[in-house]
Amino acid sequence: MAGHSKWSNIKHRKGAQDAKRGKLFTKLGKELTIAAKEAGGDPNFNPRLRLAIDKAKAANMPKDNLERAIKKGTGELDGVDYMEIRYEGYGPEGTAFIVEVVTDNKNRSASEVRTAFSRRNGNLGTDGAVSWMFQRKGEIIVASEGVDADELMMAALEAGAEDVKEEDGEFTVLTDSAECNTVAEELKKAGYNVTEAEVAMIPDNKVQITDLDTAKKVMALYEALDDLDDVNDVYSNFDISDELLEQL
Repeated sequence: MAGHSKWSNIKHRKGAQDAKRGKLFTKLGKELTIAAKEAGGDPNFNPRLRLAIDKAKAANMPKDNLERAIKKGTGELDGVDYMEIRYEGYGPEGTAFIVEVVTDNKNRSASEVRTAFSRRNGNLGTDGAVSWMFQRKGEIIVASEGVDADELMMAALEAGAEDVKEEDGEFTVLTDSAECNTVAEELKKAGYNVTEAEVAMIPDNKVQITDLDTAKKVMALYEALDDLDDVNDVYSNFDISDELLEQL
């Protein structure tokens, strides 16, 4: 999407639907387990786990579920041996898609992702097919109410951020992927209302979608991929106007 707000609105709508099915907690649990397995169960020394915990709390994930997922990652409880896989492909109008999967069955995931692409006007590509169009960055959203843009810019840069952009009534602070949690915590300490912080694949350029039919096709592919149980995140470089989003 062109603006983070538009992308967030769609992801949050999807998140609300997923939460009703219990699917959102499953995805969050996988991320907690993977993060804890990767660098331990102490969020003070594991930035990825800190971000995963913040996201789980924001989604009102029950504390017991959260703690259980972390213990599975540290080996304190028996759990599934998850692996992380990235798939890349193309959608309608040459749009690029990156699909990040957390799975215990590589063959199942590959088949499901391939089918989703082929059935919805897309094509699964090889490793590196589209990832060169994206950068992995920390993305921190700061509410703009009462915020001076220049002061936020100074505070963010001093905390280690790379850039600050204002769009759709909020600020987006971009960081190196490894610095996302550190910068977010510094901004919170400085009194800023950080509404979201995550590491994401940010496209260098956007593909403008200008007609309703294409917008429907692009969103159908996005939702089909995001609905797969093994899929943790879907990133794309399409840009849909506010007018078309309202019609969708």
